[in-house]
Amino acid sequence: MKRSLDILISLIVLLIFLPFGVIISLLIILESRGGIFYIQERIGLNGTPFGLLKFRSMRPNADQLGQLTVGERDPRVTNMGHSIRKYKLDEFPQFINVLKGDMSIIGPRPEVKKYVDLYTDEQRAILSVKPGITDYASIEYFDESRLLGESNNPEETYIQDIMPSKLVLNQKYLANPTVLHDLKIMWLTFRKIIS
Repeated sequence: MKRSLDILISLIVLLIFLPFGVIISLLIILESRGGIFYIQERIGLNGTPFGLLKFRSMRPNADQLGQLTVGERDPRVTNMGHSIRKYKLDEFPQFINVLKGDMSIIGPRPEVKKYVDLYTDEQRAILSVKPGITDYASIEYFDESRLLGESNNPEETYIQDIMPSKLVLNQKYLANPTVLHDLKIMWLTFRKIIS
């Protein structure tokens, strides 16, 4: 049932979003060199790596300067990138990841290997379900880059404070991974974005 719902909703969202996606793609190309999409290796179900798809919002090779986006005006992020990140539009290509079966719409956000390697055995339980586009942690930490921008040591803040808190929220989802629960998180995410 969950997989069928993932496919149906993803197809609907991608069809509705297509004209906006074309416009965003053109603006990305016009503003800076590099491709339209950015593919980052993340860790998915059972610890399997996959390529997470996003609209490119940073300058080419920006990820070599760090994997955390820090502050509202991270200099690695393009002007267009700031706009699409503000409304989470850079995340829409992940519905393609859902269609491919790498992700679900709802589930723990996938991390990069660097941070997954720091998980305790208990925390690694989140790898027992498909990662998602959104979850409780995405809602709670909607302005994560701002929080990191206010930190004297963003990497330490992420590892010691934000990441453990996100994992606790992920455990909340794992305790009740039902379709009704998924619909609730979808609604809460939509409300957060439009607010």
